[in-house]
Amino acid sequence: MEKLTLRDKLAMDRTLLANERTFLAYLRTFIGLIGTGFALWKLIDIFWARVVSVFLLAAAPVILVVGIYRYQKTGKDLQAITEGLERPSRSITI
Repeated sequence: MEKLTLRDKLAMDRTLLANERTFLAYLRTFIGLIGTGFALWKLIDIFWARVVSVFLLAAAPVILVVGIYRYQKTGKDLQAITEGLERPSRSITI
């Protein structure tokens, strides 16, 4: 693989920061779903509110696991590109 130009290095840095920002959005969504689920469970004593709160509390860990997986996968792909070791397993748009 050819050496990366300054433009390529800056693009990789922007992509790395975008990856971190996306992970933080997943984390923020997880925290919001957990908080909303607990608030509904404690504050509203109606059947539909309990159903919604259980759904939110069940969906929150799934969102977190997906976020962690995507963060790590994209990070490994970016590292592979910058080191020139192998082609990424999926395409990355910059």
